[in-house]
Amino acid sequence: MGRSLGAEPRRPALAPLLLLLGLTDTAKKNFGGGNTAWEEKTLSKYESSEIRLVEIIENLCDSSNFECNNMVEEHEEHIETWWFKWKKKYPDLFKWFCIETIEVCCPAGTHGPDCIACHGGSERPCHGNGHCDGDGTRSGDGSCSCKKEYKGEFCLECSDGYYNSYRNDTHSVCTACHDSCKTCTGATNTDCKDCKEGWIRNEEACVDVDECAVEDSPCRTDQYCLNTDGSYSCKACIYAILKMIDLLFYFSACDPSCLGCTGEGPSKCKSCISGYEMKDENCTDVDECTLSEKMCIRENEDCINTPGAYKCACSVGFQDSDGVCVPTVKAEEEMSANASLPNAHEDL
Repeated sequence: MGRSLGAEPRRPALAPLLLLLGLTDTAKKNFGGGNTAWEEKTLSKYESSEIRLVEIIENLCDSSNFECNNMVEEHEEHIETWWFKWKKKYPDLFKWFCIETIEVCCPAGTHGPDCIACHGGSERPCHGNGHCDGDGTRSGDGSCSCKKEYKGEFCLECSDGYYNSYRNDTHSVCTACHDSCKTCTGATNTDCKDCKEGWIRNEEACVDVDECAVEDSPCRTDQYCLNTDGSYSCKACIYAILKMIDLLFYFSACDPSCLGCTGEGPSKCKSCISGYEMKDENCTDVDECTLSEKMCIRENEDCINTPGAYKCACSVGFQDSDGVCVPTVKAEEEMSANASLPNAHEDL
């Protein structure tokens, strides 16, 4: 199957490129008969044979690709001339065909009808920091489209946010500034010429503005402010419960003990939810089982403390039966057995 060029426009420059691919594909082939040595001796070498050229041309394009086939047909005579007459003298097919014969291409680094050098010179167009308009073609104006780090007619200047870590008359290397710098002369925050938004100059350096340190928080009342380098974010203070497929999933930016907060952790709570109390500036669990007022009032029942709450459970050896803690079966048997033993102190 031939090589598909898709919906590419017709470009004569593709003909030699496709032929070069064909030369590579057939470089190790031969006539394909049973006696290759005899064939090459009597029918000339396969590498320069008409058979090889026909094979290459026939496989240059897909049969359905009109543009490609039309291009090859249009320039088939030139290809055959080079193959049989000029291949040894001009081994560079692209140069002979595209640049010198049909004159639709230019050497790399040049452009326009007369193949003049791109801005920055033909050896390193745009000084290696951009793309030359029309590079290698008979069109374009040779101007530079610089990479993001560079700017200027010749792509030697640095864009905002970059500085020259190396520079001479022909070479320029632009390196990213510190995150705090809009423009700079070096790599650190002390080398900033101007600070980015979210940063402020403090003596000799650009430092982060703490947007969360102001009296009026930039966040809503149900959020707390979290400072970040050059910015801030607002985090939800609500301890939320999401019910999904009968399972509970908990998510919160605040500590679960908080009722409103100014940051993460129990020390950042504005106040505490029920079951917690503020101690030493932290929301701490209340141990309801140690309070003077008894929480579990049934007979044979124990109080068990849990985070933010408590639960009542029957004591060891007892089980709940219709809201009453009754002895377990094993405990009843042991009590009965003990009751039936003779009194060791009974008078004889």
